Amino acid sequence: MTDARRRRIHNLDVTLWVGKHGIDAVVDELDDQLTDREFVKVKFHRSARAGAETETLADNLAGRVGASVVETRGHTAVIE
Repeated sequence: MTDARRRRIHNLDVTLWVGKHGIDAVVDELDDQLTDREFVKVKFHRSARAGAETETLADNLAGRVGASVVETRGHTAVIE
Protein backbone atom coordinates (compact mmCIF):
# COMPACT_ATOMS: atom_id res chain seq x y z
CA MET A 1 0.00 0.00 0.00
CA THR A 2 1.39 3.41 -0.93
CA ASP A 3 1.97 6.11 1.67
CA ALA A 4 -0.58 8.39 -0.01
CA ARG A 5 -3.22 5.66 0.07
CA ARG A 6 -2.40 4.85 3.70
CA ARG A 7 -2.81 8.54 4.65
CA ARG A 8 -6.15 8.77 2.83
CA ILE A 9 -7.44 5.71 4.68
CA HIS A 10 -6.14 6.94 8.03
CA ASN A 11 -7.86 10.33 7.61
CA LEU A 12 -11.28 8.87 6.76
CA ASP A 13 -14.16 9.48 9.12
CA VAL A 14 -16.28 6.55 10.25
CA THR A 15 -19.46 6.63 8.17
CA LEU A 16 -20.98 3.28 9.13
CA TRP A 17 -21.54 1.93 12.63
CA VAL A 18 -22.47 -1.68 13.33
CA GLY A 19 -24.40 -2.07 16.56
CA LYS A 20 -26.56 -4.56 18.40
CA HIS A 21 -28.55 -5.49 15.27
CA GLY A 22 -25.35 -6.79 13.67
CA ILE A 23 -24.10 -6.69 10.12
CA ASP A 24 -27.43 -7.73 8.60
CA ALA A 25 -28.79 -4.30 9.48
CA VAL A 26 -26.08 -2.38 7.57
CA VAL A 27 -25.46 -4.41 4.40
CA ASP A 28 -27.64 -2.19 2.19
CA GLU A 29 -26.16 0.99 3.66
CA LEU A 30 -22.61 -0.22 3.00
CA ASP A 31 -23.54 -1.08 -0.57
CA ASP A 32 -25.00 2.41 -1.06
CA GLN A 33 -21.95 4.11 0.43
CA LEU A 34 -19.55 2.12 -1.75
CA THR A 35 -21.46 3.36 -4.79
CA ASP A 36 -20.58 6.94 -3.83
CA ARG A 37 -17.05 6.56 -2.43
CA GLU A 38 -13.95 4.47 -2.82
CA PHE A 39 -13.55 3.55 0.87
CA VAL A 40 -15.96 3.17 3.77
CA LYS A 41 -14.71 3.16 7.35
CA VAL A 42 -16.82 0.91 9.58
CA LYS A 43 -16.85 0.87 13.39
CA PHE A 44 -17.99 -2.32 15.14
CA HIS A 45 -19.49 -1.55 18.55
CA ARG A 46 -19.10 -4.03 21.39
CA SER A 47 -22.72 -5.17 21.07
CA ALA A 48 -22.08 -6.15 17.44
CA ARG A 49 -18.88 -8.05 18.16
CA ALA A 50 -20.26 -10.42 20.83
CA GLY A 51 -16.90 -12.17 21.10
CA ALA A 52 -16.20 -12.27 17.37
CA GLU A 53 -13.02 -10.80 15.91
CA THR A 54 -13.31 -7.52 14.01
CA GLU A 55 -11.48 -9.06 11.04
CA THR A 56 -14.04 -11.86 10.78
CA LEU A 57 -16.99 -9.50 10.98
CA ALA A 58 -15.44 -7.12 8.44
CA ASP A 59 -14.72 -9.95 5.98
CA ASN A 60 -18.27 -11.22 6.34
CA LEU A 61 -19.75 -7.74 5.80
CA ALA A 62 -17.53 -6.95 2.81
CA GLY A 63 -18.27 -10.32 1.24
CA ARG A 64 -22.00 -9.65 1.32
CA VAL A 65 -21.58 -6.66 -0.99
CA GLY A 66 -18.78 -8.03 -3.16
CA ALA A 67 -16.19 -5.72 -1.60
CA SER A 68 -12.90 -6.33 0.18
CA VAL A 69 -11.36 -5.31 3.47
CA VAL A 70 -8.40 -2.96 3.07
CA GLU A 71 -7.37 -2.99 6.72
CA THR A 72 -8.64 -3.45 10.25
CA ARG A 73 -7.36 -1.66 13.29
CA GLY A 74 -8.89 -2.15 16.71
CA HIS A 75 -12.64 -2.33 16.20
CA THR A 76 -12.61 -0.40 12.93
CA ALA A 77 -12.30 -1.66 9.36
CA VAL A 78 -11.88 0.03 6.01
CA ILE A 79 -13.74 -1.57 3.12
CA GLU A 80 -13.37 -0.89 -0.61
